[in-house]
Amino acid sequence: MEIAMMSLRWVVVLALCFYGYKKKDLTTWILVSMAIGAEIGYDFPTFAKELKILSDIFLKLIKTIIAPLLIGTLVVGIAGHSDMKQVGRMGVKALVYFEVVTTIALVVGLIAINFTKAGEGIDLSAAQKTGEKLAEVAHQDWKQIVLHIFPENIAKAIANGEVLQIVVFSILFAIGLTMVAPHHRKVMIGFLETLSEVMFKFTNIIMYFAPFAVGGAIAYTIGTMGLDIFKNLIMLLLTLYGALLVFVFLVLLPIALAVKVPLKQFLQAIAEPVSLAFATASSEAALPKAMKAMQSIGVPQKIVAFVMPTGYSFNLDGTTLYLSLASIFVAQAAGIDLPLETQIVMCLTLMLTSKGVAGVARASLVILSGTVASFNLPAEPIMVILGIDALMDMGRTSVNVIGNCLATVVVAKWEGEFGKVEEEIDMIEMQEEMEH
Repeated sequence: MEIAMMSLRWVVVLALCFYGYKKKDLTTWILVSMAIGAEIGYDFPTFAKELKILSDIFLKLIKTIIAPLLIGTLVVGIAGHSDMKQVGRMGVKALVYFEVVTTIALVVGLIAINFTKAGEGIDLSAAQKTGEKLAEVAHQDWKQIVLHIFPENIAKAIANGEVLQIVVFSILFAIGLTMVAPHHRKVMIGFLETLSEVMFKFTNIIMYFAPFAVGGAIAYTIGTMGLDIFKNLIMLLLTLYGALLVFVFLVLLPIALAVKVPLKQFLQAIAEPVSLAFATASSEAALPKAMKAMQSIGVPQKIVAFVMPTGYSFNLDGTTLYLSLASIFVAQAAGIDLPLETQIVMCLTLMLTSKGVAGVARASLVILSGTVASFNLPAEPIMVILGIDALMDMGRTSVNVIGNCLATVVVAKWEGEFGKVEEEIDMIEMQEEMEH
């Protein structure tokens, strides 16, 4: 009977492999590899424990991306899009709105994971049998925490993976860059934009190894900890989607009602870009559609052109909510009780480090890895999360797009320019006629 059941399970796994071959899609293969890894871990636990090297390789590669990606995206986001002399009042309003809403998203995620405690009960003690020790979070007073924010050597901060120090350096560097001559600034921004693009492509290349990493991680996890881990994964998934729904209906909807957004028109306009974001798990894939949709309901092009790209760097509602939730999940899984003040500092770190990573599918894994390392939390639970990250990414990316579309309408309303697209088109046509 046992052999028959095992044979049946492997027939199902082979059928899933055939389905993955036909689909030729990375997300599908990640889900298929999760099933393969679970089966290997259940049937061949001794062999499964050796597959941890696959997830270790993946984590090492992910860590190489953190510093250049953060420096590139943050400096370009601030120096390239947030020059207060150029964007003026509209820029200030947009940036304040972004920070307030993303902070609320972080708090919602923090409350949700502390309420459900989805990470508690995971037995990571098996990791200690392999000679690895779970790091402890050292107690720090407020002076040590403040001092730790500022880098004394940027190369040292990069080498040690000190994400917050890299962020502070990037912000100061960006502010300094806005003060130099335009031709010098243009050269540096061009270089950093190229660096960001290269790192995004680097991330894409590494993600092709993700199915192997997921399969290895799940096999190792099941081989050492059994099938009970899936209870925690399902709870984490439900916690995320529940928190995202709470955020949409209790934060974004009241904002829309407060500024009198035409809801029916707005929902019809965002249906296609949000569906595209959900299917591809990439906010960038939905950007052209989202910009066109916002113009179609009455947001002037000049506001769409500023708010939407800036929002992709500073207004990642779904991603920031996920990061606060996932980082506390890691601590819970490791059996580390983080005090409230440490959780708040972690959220402030995430509020800064989550900027600028919406364009690449599963890029938030980079930020999560860096933040977790900065707070001396173990990496093992991240590989557990990676098993269902594709499903989580769909939800958080969709909320990113909804949040940015709403922000565009809100800024247009505040500026008193919502519905003036027709006037703008007439002006452009008049200018073109004069030029001819």
